[in-house]
Amino acid sequence: MTDLSRRKLLTGFWQAGKQQPSAIRPPWSVSESDFIAGCTRCQNCVAACETGVLVAGSGGFPEIDFQRAECSFCQACVLACEVGVFTSTAQPAWSLKINISDRCLPFHNIECRSCQDSCETRAIKFRPRLNGIAQPELDLPACTGCGACVPSCPVQAVTLTRSEDGR
Repeated sequence: MTDLSRRKLLTGFWQAGKQQPSAIRPPWSVSESDFIAGCTRCQNCVAACETGVLVAGSGGFPEIDFQRAECSFCQACVLACEVGVFTSTAQPAWSLKINISDRCLPFHNIECRSCQDSCETRAIKFRPRLNGIAQPELDLPACTGCGACVPSCPVQAVTLTRSEDGR
């Protein structure tokens, strides 16, 4: 039998093929299941976030909203947490995957390099092409997952998603 919770019904996620997007937790968070089990939803980490990228999400759990800002990896969220739902900051902050969808303007022969301009680590590059608009190329190892490229895209073609381990 299908799970038709009220939330899924009202948000439209009950339709076939639609899945609720996975929330991106703060950097250095433990696994999703451990985070949900341990987080008290006190919002100390949200209040401590210097860029405002951390918001109270579904159920009051903190999550990243890259449409608002980028993560500066300041570690304020980690220091503000009193219950220990974060790993050591000596570890990588997270392993997010960057994706550029077919809405990207250069894919439609419209010049745009706003994501490249906002990327400090140069994980997004545009190589010139003969008789055409330069297309984006991703340097995945260079991507820190800061999210600076997400709000800069005028057509919201750039997204960051959680990896398989839930971080």
